[in-house]
Amino acid sequence: MTRIARWLPLVAIAATLTACGGTQPDRAAGGTAIGAGTGAAVGAIAGGVGAIPGAIIGGAVGGTTGAVTTEDEVDLGEPVWR
Repeated sequence: MTRIARWLPLVAIAATLTACGGTQPDRAAGGTAIGAGTGAAVGAIAGGVGAIPGAIIGGAVGGTTGAVTTEDEVDLGEPVWR
């Protein structure tokens, strides 16, 4: 198993927890921010991909997860920017 493959479950779990806020744009924005940060950290730690591609992938996954979930499915409270 490659280094990246070992980190994919962690990224997937983090991406599912990134949605926050009551509106779809809030969840998408929060998901993008948290996903990008998580992706950058995992990319830097795991090596191979690197921090920048990890941030891009993580941001895309987190933003998508935030956009397709509803407040009833994942509710982590109000976003910090509200």
